[in-house]
Amino acid sequence: MHFPSLKAFTATGAAALGKGPIALILAEDLVEVESTLRHHVARGFGAIVLFAPPECTLPPDLAETVLRVDYNTRIPDAVLPAVNAVIEMAPGRWLYYCFNAEYLFHPFSETRSVNEMLIFHGEERRDAMLTYVIDLYAGDLTVHPDAVAPGDAWLDKSGYYAQARGNPDDGWRPMERQLDFFGGLRWRFEEHIPWKKRKIDRISLFRARPGLRLRADHTLNDDEMNTFACPWHNNLTATVCSFRTAKALRTNPGSRHEIDNFRWRNSVPFTWQSQQLLDLGLMEPGQWF
Repeated sequence: MHFPSLKAFTATGAAALGKGPIALILAEDLVEVESTLRHHVARGFGAIVLFAPPECTLPPDLAETVLRVDYNTRIPDAVLPAVNAVIEMAPGRWLYYCFNAEYLFHPFSETRSVNEMLIFHGEERRDAMLTYVIDLYAGDLTVHPDAVAPGDAWLDKSGYYAQARGNPDDGWRPMERQLDFFGGLRWRFEEHIPWKKRKIDRISLFRARPGLRLRADHTLNDDEMNTFACPWHNNLTATVCSFRTAKALRTNPGSRHEIDNFRWRNSVPFTWQSQQLLDLGLMEPGQWF
């Protein structure tokens, strides 16, 4: 189903969202849009909404199953109006959002659907899930100059760290069960990344409700939904494996001539398996098995 604008989608699209969790994918450009959609179809989302520029075309099978919204994805923080509009459209529903060339992995994702995971997470009285954005990058930039290569993807096996998140409304005292996470390309090439964009944590999965809002720093306007765990034990986390930063560093004029290789001593090939991410400590199964 095709909607010519966000306004048209919010006016008439709610019935098309069906049942189950909803994936919202923002296509900032035309790179790996199809693979992003197919990956999230395989994760078992009940509906997938693609916000994309009009020149983006889809194969017939995806055009029949994906809800397509023509949208200007080049405006600053373009993801916010799109996600916040769907929050109002789908109260009580689990939402997930990402960008093109990003791929969600959750514990045991090869054998368990995202819906099964969220049912368990909800039973633990959690309405949001912390995800880590793990940078992917091509192993050979001479072959893949835009750094996007699903068939030759690498990631950092170490170099990740966390800092206490200060509360600006309380003298910057540390906030309970909230941390800012760093690492990957945003850490190794921080001279090319604005400091407000260096975090790799994102509340990518959450249950919508009226008045809830996604903010520009990828947190929500409900502090409890930004926590990494509940007060009594650790909870599930997931990862969003993303070529987005590598692509930006290789296409932005200020950095593209400064970088000829993303690989370093702690680079390893990405296997596209959730077990690798669990073994590296890049997501947490919590009490799920």
